[in-house]
Amino acid sequence: MQLVIVESPAKAKTIEKYLGKDFKVLASYGHVRDLPPKDGSVRPDEDFAMDWELYRDKQKRFKEISDAAKNASRLVLATDPDREGEAISWHVQELLKKRKALPTKVDRVTFNAITKSAVTEAMKSPRALDTDLIDAYLARRALDYLYGFTLSPVLWRRLPGAKSAGRVQSVALRLICEREHEIELFKPDEYWSVLAKLEHDGTAFDARLFKYNGKKLEKLTLGNEGAALEAKKAVEEGRFTVEEIETKPLKRNPAPPFTTSTMQQEAARKLGFSASHTMRCAQSLYEAGAITYMRTDGVQMDGSAIAAARDAIGERYSNEYLPEKPRFYSTKAKNAQEAHEAIRPTNFSRDAAGSGDEAKLYGLIFKRAIASQMATALLERTTVTMRDATGQHELRATGQVVKFPGYFAAYQEGFDDKDEDEEGLLPIIRKGDVPDKKAVEANQHFTQPPPRFSEASLVKRLEELGIGRPSTYASTIQTLRDRDYVRMEKNRFFAEQSGRLLTAFLERFFARFVAYEFTAGMEDELDQVSAGDEQWKKLLEAFWRDFKPKTEEIMEKKPSEVTEVLDEYLEDYLFPEREDGKDPRFCPLCDKEGRDGGRLALRGGRFGAFVACANYPECKFTRQFAQPGEDGDEGTQDTSMGKHPETGLDIERKSGRFGPYVQMGTGKEAKRASIPKDLDDFDLEWAVKLLDLPRVLGPHPESGNDIEAGLWRYGPAVRCDGKYGKLQNTAEIFEVGMNRAVDLIAEAANRKGGRGAAREPIKTFGKHPASEGEMKLLEGRYGAYVTDGTTNATIPKDMKPEDVTEEMAIELITERAAKGPAKKKRKKAALKKKPAAKKKAPAKKKAAAKSDD
Repeated sequence: MQLVIVESPAKAKTIEKYLGKDFKVLASYGHVRDLPPKDGSVRPDEDFAMDWELYRDKQKRFKEISDAAKNASRLVLATDPDREGEAISWHVQELLKKRKALPTKVDRVTFNAITKSAVTEAMKSPRALDTDLIDAYLARRALDYLYGFTLSPVLWRRLPGAKSAGRVQSVALRLICEREHEIELFKPDEYWSVLAKLEHDGTAFDARLFKYNGKKLEKLTLGNEGAALEAKKAVEEGRFTVEEIETKPLKRNPAPPFTTSTMQQEAARKLGFSASHTMRCAQSLYEAGAITYMRTDGVQMDGSAIAAARDAIGERYSNEYLPEKPRFYSTKAKNAQEAHEAIRPTNFSRDAAGSGDEAKLYGLIFKRAIASQMATALLERTTVTMRDATGQHELRATGQVVKFPGYFAAYQEGFDDKDEDEEGLLPIIRKGDVPDKKAVEANQHFTQPPPRFSEASLVKRLEELGIGRPSTYASTIQTLRDRDYVRMEKNRFFAEQSGRLLTAFLERFFARFVAYEFTAGMEDELDQVSAGDEQWKKLLEAFWRDFKPKTEEIMEKKPSEVTEVLDEYLEDYLFPEREDGKDPRFCPLCDKEGRDGGRLALRGGRFGAFVACANYPECKFTRQFAQPGEDGDEGTQDTSMGKHPETGLDIERKSGRFGPYVQMGTGKEAKRASIPKDLDDFDLEWAVKLLDLPRVLGPHPESGNDIEAGLWRYGPAVRCDGKYGKLQNTAEIFEVGMNRAVDLIAEAANRKGGRGAAREPIKTFGKHPASEGEMKLLEGRYGAYVTDGTTNATIPKDMKPEDVTEEMAIELITERAAKGPAKKKRKKAALKKKPAAKKKAPAKKKAAAKSDD
């Protein structure tokens, strides 16, 4: 018997069909071991010795592999064809060797697609494990561990409120924060444009004022309304004749097939998918044999695939859509390694695969791959120039037509930022014609700051800089969101204050290690290790030699010293120039109460950084770590908002460490309510409404208990009998009616173990063959799990949610159901009092037994 090891059960099931009875295929379910998350797992003083630990939830599965290996004549390691796949194979081999279960013959095989031909061909060309790839994995894993486990304690002790930092995540966060700073510094300029609405032979078209008083108009030439209205009047009074018609041919060539990065970018633009969701869908398509391996930097398809694509083009379109010669591509991305093919369909006669979001992504991959081998698109751009009788004023109209669509017939690439001057169709027009003037517009504009990053543009920028690897971008972005360093609004990244403070700390004290050049250079060195041109331990030695002393240096500083440096470093952000000309650091409370010396500065507290007055504790003014007025926080000046209409008590607006809030009354009897961020015009009426929460809607028609609407721990919701139904916003608390509330609570009750709002499934599958319940992959309080509505089964800790397949979900749920319901821990019954015993001589105390924990 020959034993084959792959990562997932879906992959195992498919491959076993191809290989025949002599082969047994088992899944490792991803990585089988990792560095224990504790100090000392990587020991630089011992030549970077590393401790590895088998995952607890893999004990049973690996025993199955170990038992099978003992009876196998050959071990075939067939994990994914990249560095992570090589590492999994190495871990499996090392563990089997340690257990003395390693067969005498061990081979490594790789294939780029899970098809019968690809698998059988790979089995004919086995090789040994690639030690260079394994060394690159060890170096990267040790680097990330040393960076995180050495720097994070520094943050906890010297930057209160900080969580942790990662090698690549910190640099990605810096990009987002720098863009935020650029937007804050940006000062918009006003400018105007003049547009003539024209018509010729029944076709309407637009022409913009191109020259005015004999001079070409630049973007900011018409800088105010007065100048624009004068130019508008000149166009209205002029008679414009066509004097020049210029026609230019244009060519557009197709983009190459997808890499991991470009697939994530296009899926974000065209389908609205996050990077992590795109990779989950791609993983499923790969394991189903629909596409080639989805973690790749390569842009080229192999010869047989190119031939198949050209055949498909010939069948679907006419011969003119097929170029004479095949197209060949090379990558432009920094650090790209083209060891693998681009992402493409495994079968070009199959234009659909999967269902739901997987089908949408497959369609994108299919069209992009087909288009990459299609003919050039031919366009024609026409520019029409019209002048008035004086020759001093000139209008221009441009139009573009597609003469031959070429690859446009299959696919057009998306872009993050649209061109403001979109070109339309022009009528058939000749020199000497005088188009009818229907209207003239003078339009006001303002220059725009650089746009915030979307997932697509952030991935693109990281790739351009050579930071990280495309296969890890999804997890990098997710980590930033999980740690609340950034948030997403309208598919754009906004830096949270905690993220900005962390970035400032790292830029000031660890500038070299968050520099773009350093991080990209580290990727270059890791690539050299994987190519066998550099030793991995020398790379670690060079890093540790500089990094460790720097962390020790910062640990010696007092928190107050760190805060003082950050106060100076962030001065432009925290204390911008005031319109009234006063010192940006002046304390408004001291100014109001007539105290001298009231200047604001950054301070560190138990729950993070904040702005406070130098006269503390005499002056109690504080402000969140933010710009003045950001998120409605102007500082703790205890502004009186008025009196409650029923109680007559004063209502004050205050600011605390968790943000602005309102308070009614004083002392222990005071009632408080946080001010939600979704209330723009916050006034006394809103303050009264918030302080009067929860709002009782009435008794539930079944239980008879009150249904309440309010602001709870998880946001605005209605609740009854411990069930919460999520509301869309704060305003809905005061608008929701009884019928809607009952429906929301019923939905919450139908969610097994649900608390609050319904969670969107990470992934959906078909029905479970036994229970016939629809299977879903959900994110739970203790991690991801699969459920059929009756049985919940937690996925192994080392397994990524995106790696879970339908077959795996069935297996996990079936195993969990077979164990029966979880036994609840019984509460110890209260001991009955025994009758008092006769007193005995005191016995010697036994030594306490040591705990096994």
